Amino acid sequence: MICNNLSVNRVGHLCLGGQDTVALAKEYGTPLYLYDADRIRERCRTYRRAMKSAFGESAEALYASKAAAFRAIYRIMAEEGMGVDVVSSGEIYTALSAGFPLEKAYFHSNNKTDADIAYAIGQGIGYFVVDNREELDAIESIAAEAGIRQKVLLRLTPGIDPHTYEAVATGRVDSKFGSAIETGQADEMTAYALGLSHVELVGFHCHVGSQVFDSDVFLRAAAIMLSFVAEMKQKYGFLTKELDLGGGFGVRYLSSDPEPDIAANIAEVGRAVREQCSALGIEQPAIRMEPGRSIVADAGMTLYTVGTVKRIPGYKNYVSVDGGMTDNPRYALYRSPYTVLLANRPHDSGVPFRCSVVGRCCESGDILQENVELPADTARGDLLAVLTTGAYNYSMSSNYNRIPRPPVVMLSKGTHTLAVRRETYEDICRNDL
Repeated sequence: MICNNLSVNRVGHLCLGGQDTVALAKEYGTPLYLYDADRIRERCRTYRRAMKSAFGESAEALYASKAAAFRAIYRIMAEEGMGVDVVSSGEIYTALSAGFPLEKAYFHSNNKTDADIAYAIGQGIGYFVVDNREELDAIESIAAEAGIRQKVLLRLTPGIDPHTYEAVATGRVDSKFGSAIETGQADEMTAYALGLSHVELVGFHCHVGSQVFDSDVFLRAAAIMLSFVAEMKQKYGFLTKELDLGGGFGVRYLSSDPEPDIAANIAEVGRAVREQCSALGIEQPAIRMEPGRSIVADAGMTLYTVGTVKRIPGYKNYVSVDGGMTDNPRYALYRSPYTVLLANRPHDSGVPFRCSVVGRCCESGDILQENVELPADTARGDLLAVLTTGAYNYSMSSNYNRIPRPPVVMLSKGTHTLAVRRETYEDICRNDL
């Protein structure tokens, strides 16, 4: 199994967090999102321990909400002492409604509206991660009206190519995010922010991409960012309090993917940061990282019921399920790989056949995975599991073809709890006039 929270029980059923997925599908129906809450907590603790060990007690891990955002997730983050990053007023509202302390939230996004900024300030947001000068002006104006001085970090692009998927590479000079160091725009933004009366510049942020499996990208980003920190101290006398190095590490979607040692990688980055700060003659800022995918991805699984099995001799085979791109659009968007198997007989030793696992949407691009090997006798009614779906599946789901979103069930210590109920047809039409 690609993750140690997966197993097969004595009746031959796939289990997540020790719980029988066939029994869960029978109780809650399919499609069904499952989350192993104990695994999520384990990942939070791994990051928090590793970061404080590597960077000191001032270091904090911030959960990147966009990976999966619903009330139960924010409750876990609050209980585990995590900060969060949020990218919309909707995520802020959800975090607040779950009781998350908003002073530990960092508000990202390259195009926050005036309404977003006013809402966040009105609710007591801890920090803005500022993308551009227009946003700084809006924060200055709205903070002045509120009579406060708002803490901000400036998002910078260090000009690093992480050699990852094009759609998730975010640290290059030509990125839509942030101000480039190479072009001088980051310097200009720093000088401008320091001149504002209702903005308190506390530091800098960068994010170089997703699905990073080793420390190399973070080492390169830290070196560039710390050199910029030293330059801003020399040029403007600005002492950076916080430095956010962005996302966490990659996850295993396939057995061929590496399994990163999170603690060892962070320790390596920690040593490099200490050495460079000493060499540059600067005090080490409080370090932040923003793991999202690696907190929730392998805690998740999606279950489907097989419907049509279509064989086209000499061409290809299709296995259709009762979900698809409405609950997981990532293959359609990124050609994202996933491990797929039958939950009701994951260790079937029969002759396999190669197929495309496809969804129920009236759309030729509704594909969950190509070239999947399933038992040759896969048939209507079998239970199919797609593994490692905890990140960007629920959060990117839609009602395309007016299909209701699946429910979310949280698993913990042998119990299961409904966290998000299954949408109804009435829910879909609720806002229609």
